[in-house]
Amino acid sequence: MKEYTEKELTLKAEAYCAAAERCPADVQAKLCQWGSDEPTAAAVMAHLFQERYLDESRYCVAFVRDKYRFNQWGRLKIVQALRMKRLPDEAIDTGLQEINEEEYTGLLRQLLRQKEKSIRTANDYERRAKLMRYAAGKGFTVDEIQQCLRHLDADEFME
Repeated sequence: MKEYTEKELTLKAEAYCAAAERCPADVQAKLCQWGSDEPTAAAVMAHLFQERYLDESRYCVAFVRDKYRFNQWGRLKIVQALRMKRLPDEAIDTGLQEINEEEYTGLLRQLLRQKEKSIRTANDYERRAKLMRYAAGKGFTVDEIQQCLRHLDADEFME
């Protein structure tokens, strides 16, 4: 494995961070993978923060937006994923502010309607239980799911 100088590691890390929004834990792991020792990694990380290649709040905002819009995750799953990346609660809260409540509720309703078409159950109780499990697995809270299910049942009743 090639030995990198601190300057080379800094340049590699800058390029890595410039390509996409990165979380500090991922960059730290990459530095270790490239064979950096602790003091060098700490110096490179300090440089990346100082030059704004790394920003925890900015990363959380981008992560929340992507996971919510493209992966259709709920708040609980997003928060869990961000905590696993060892990000501070303040940065996570900043990221969660990106979620538009109306859009979020609409997304959950849409997911439940889609899922409802594909499930087969003997009764209404089983249908609700399967929908609850599905939405909970996506990271939505029980209260959010129940509220949307009530709306879906009311919409069904109106038709």
